[in-house]
Amino acid sequence: MRSVQDEIEDLLARIAMGDRKAFRALYTRTSGKLFGICLRVLRDRAEAEEALQDVYLRIWDKAELYRANGYSPMTWLITIARNIAVDHRRRKHRVPEVGLDLAEYLADGTPGPEALTIIRDAGDRLRQCLLELPSDRASIVQSAYLDGATYKELSEATGVKLNTVRTWLRRSLAQLKECLSR
Repeated sequence: MRSVQDEIEDLLARIAMGDRKAFRALYTRTSGKLFGICLRVLRDRAEAEEALQDVYLRIWDKAELYRANGYSPMTWLITIARNIAVDHRRRKHRVPEVGLDLAEYLADGTPGPEALTIIRDAGDRLRQCLLELPSDRASIVQSAYLDGATYKELSEATGVKLNTVRTWLRRSLAQLKECLSR
C-alpha cells in the first residue's frame, strides 16, 4: 500500500510534466488543508480563497522544484500556502475579523485513520522538538509559522531587533530540523 506521502510526491512529479489530471487530484486531496492554513493566517474567507488560488498557481508553476528528500511533500505545500497567505496579509495591511465561526468556512477534508495517526505522530514529534528549544524561541517559531506573525510583528512584540528575530528563527528551524531527523 502506497503512503500518502508517496502519492503526493507522484502527483507533484506528474504536475511538473504538465499533467492536468494529477493537478486536479492534488487539489482534491490537499485543498481543504491548504485553505485552512490560508484562512488561519488571513482570517477572511474571500482573501483566503484568493490566496489559495495563488497557492495552486505557484504549485503548477514550481512543481519541478519539489525534490523528494525524505521530507513530507505536505510540508512543502504548507510552506507555500503559509508564505503566500502572509504575503497577502502584508499587502492588505489589515486583518478583518471573521463574524462567523471559522469551521463554517473549512472544506470537509476529514483525513482517514491512517492519515490521523501520521499527523498525530508528526505533531507529537514536533512538540517534543519544540520543548528542546528555549521557551522564548519556541514561542517565536509558533507565532511565525503557525499563527502567521511577520518578522516585524515578532520584533515589536518581543522588543528584539528585526535581524535578531530572523537569526533566532533560522537557528531554531535548524535545531528543529536536526531534532526531527533523529
